[in-house]
Amino acid sequence: MSKENEKGDVSLTEHKAPSDELLDPLPEIGSPERLLAEKKLVRKLDSRLLPTIVLIFIMNYIDRNGITTARLKGLQQDLGLSDLQYSVVLSILFASYCPAQIPSNMILNRITRPSWYIGLCVMGWGLTSLLTGVTKNYGGILACRVFIGLPEAAFYPGAIYLLSRWYTKKELAFRSAILYVGLLISNAFGALIAAGILAKMEGVRGIRAWRWLFFIEGAITITVGIFTIWALPDYPNNTRWILGDERRLAQARLADDAGEADQDNENDTPLAGLRMAITDPLILVFAIMNAAQLLGLSFINFFPTLTQTLGFSTTISLLLAAPPWVVASTVTCLSAWHADKTGERYFHVAGPWWGVILGFIISLATMNTGARYFSMILMACGYAGFSLTIVWVSNVIPRPPSKRAAAIGIVNGVGNLGNLMGSYTWKAAWGPQYHQSMLISLCALVLSSVMSLGIRQHLIRRNRKLDEDERLSLQGADEIRVKEAALLEGITFEQAMERRKGFRYLY
Repeated sequence: MSKENEKGDVSLTEHKAPSDELLDPLPEIGSPERLLAEKKLVRKLDSRLLPTIVLIFIMNYIDRNGITTARLKGLQQDLGLSDLQYSVVLSILFASYCPAQIPSNMILNRITRPSWYIGLCVMGWGLTSLLTGVTKNYGGILACRVFIGLPEAAFYPGAIYLLSRWYTKKELAFRSAILYVGLLISNAFGALIAAGILAKMEGVRGIRAWRWLFFIEGAITITVGIFTIWALPDYPNNTRWILGDERRLAQARLADDAGEADQDNENDTPLAGLRMAITDPLILVFAIMNAAQLLGLSFINFFPTLTQTLGFSTTISLLLAAPPWVVASTVTCLSAWHADKTGERYFHVAGPWWGVILGFIISLATMNTGARYFSMILMACGYAGFSLTIVWVSNVIPRPPSKRAAAIGIVNGVGNLGNLMGSYTWKAAWGPQYHQSMLISLCALVLSSVMSLGIRQHLIRRNRKLDEDERLSLQGADEIRVKEAALLEGITFEQAMERRKGFRYLY
């Protein structure tokens, strides 16, 4: 690679047609020099981007689920909540969280500084979480849950979209899994943090321990939000700490990934991207599949309650909630790593759900403590499938970015309606066996398995048509984006069009 220079520091601006000037070619794709340069770039990204989003996701779920652990130390009694009111408090978050994801991703696609947008949203939900500790009644905590859902909506679909602007389709699954490990770790260490606060802070300064839980966790999140603004990258064409040849390479490798530059053109507005996404039947199928999946996995919001059914004290129950998520984190990373290596998607997405179904069957068959705890480990590992669902969407809808951003928001937003339904599925009246809850969840996972199989077969048919006639891959080509890809690589337009013929869907 040459030294950083004016030509090396190429930056394609959104909506601007590429120049006809041919830059010096980048090292040939697959050459030792190219592989070394890409490895160096990816290592730089990994060392800064991944730890930041994992930390954010840990705080995201700790703040969201703090209410379930606070319930174990008197939140429901202190605020005078009935079981129905408590279920409403849990579920009302999704009334703002689900619909806000689509416009949030459209905004993220349009702005130039996602580091500021996501950082401010992190501070916003941290402040709301902190204020939950001062609520006095049903109305107060209901308002906090509504308003915490708005800034939280920006994070997960936004983080996946941001990752898709930096990593190729053969790198994205593992990085998204690393992100999702933040959620799984939050279930482990969130329970441990909560156990310490609830056990040691009761009555300190005359304040109940469950209120301290919100104060401490909210303050930590606000601090993380401030750090986020500095740590997160923006986009490949404008990140402050990616310059010169590295900036050009970051854009070129994504262009090679889909045969077109990862850019929106003048007509690819956020509203146009939304229209393309909502009129694509495949996106609708993904969305319904995701909703069924999250209904089947909705036990996550009640995991401390499930471990409490094993018959131990509150502190022991919270400690027992941690190991299944440590195991699940390992399984998620290994599964995603293998998915990237093989390019396979369906079995890596649906396979973990079948383990959850087995876990439900075990728990339906026995109340034995060891067997039920083993089933909880299987249940936790089911999230290895969910961590790859939005990745699959991103692989299937690579261009334009405006459509991809809207598709991710739609699939995750509609999908979280499954969590909303799940808030009413795990009723206290059905405990400690929760047989009805498990049967509902089991059926939901069977439905999502069938739908994901349908998606797989559809993509296989698409690829078969592309294999039979490679000219079909050029029918949807955008001339401006192909020209941008050629400019970035330093090759001719005709060469770029030939490369585009190699695009295939991952299934």
